[in-house]
Amino acid sequence: MKKLLTTLLLALLTIGLAACGSNEESQKQAEDKAKTEEKSDGQAQEEQAKQMEEMQKKMDEQKVEKDKIVAIVNDEKIKGEDFNNVLTQSQMQYQQMGQDPTSKEAAKKIKEQTIDSLVGQTLLMQQADEKGYKASEDEINKQLEEVKKQYGDEKKFEDAMKKAGFTMDELKTQIAENIKYTNYVEKEIKVEEVSEEEMKKFYDQYASQQGQGESKDAPKFEEVKPQIKTQLEQQKKQEKLVQHVENLKKNAKVDVKI
Repeated sequence: MKKLLTTLLLALLTIGLAACGSNEESQKQAEDKAKTEEKSDGQAQEEQAKQMEEMQKKMDEQKVEKDKIVAIVNDEKIKGEDFNNVLTQSQMQYQQMGQDPTSKEAAKKIKEQTIDSLVGQTLLMQQADEKGYKASEDEINKQLEEVKKQYGDEKKFEDAMKKAGFTMDELKTQIAENIKYTNYVEKEIKVEEVSEEEMKKFYDQYASQQGQGESKDAPKFEEVKPQIKTQLEQQKKQEKLVQHVENLKKNAKVDVKI
């Protein structure tokens, strides 16, 4: 379940302050102030870098050895490498929401969510295999080209592959798995069509929360109707998928090792 990861580059910007004065005294004061601010800015950057390093260290402590068996689902073993990949994604999501993923409560919740996600994905893939879902060579090549386009040119794509530790065969295998999963979900997880009433209710709630209502300053219902329909379809799909996984768990043998 290794995935291509984009490198997150954190740029710490140094603010350079230039000052000038009408006489030597004002010039000296301006220079002293600039030095003080520069020193303060440098200290802030150093402190920020230290905090980031400490945070990363704490997050890494939540990981497990890559070959460790974290769970067994119907005799299929899930290893630490897969756990760590999903764990990292969850930690990043918490940070993006302004939350500390290393707090005792968050760490416990993230661990549970990671295991639950891995178990669910494994059960779905087992079902896809059982029902004979496969990815064709054309489907794989088409999606591979889409992946390459994201990097602009072949060189950048190859560099990204190298950094992620991927071979082309491994990437194609991952793409095939993703296609198989998508096809299974699309065909096996059926949801009811979103009604006009549901879309209007969603719009009214949104408009009410914005304190606008259907006024001249708010987008008209008909303008955003397609987006609302798509969002509600996705919500229904997700809810049905969660229920489907819970049903699969009832007849599955799941043994969590961590």
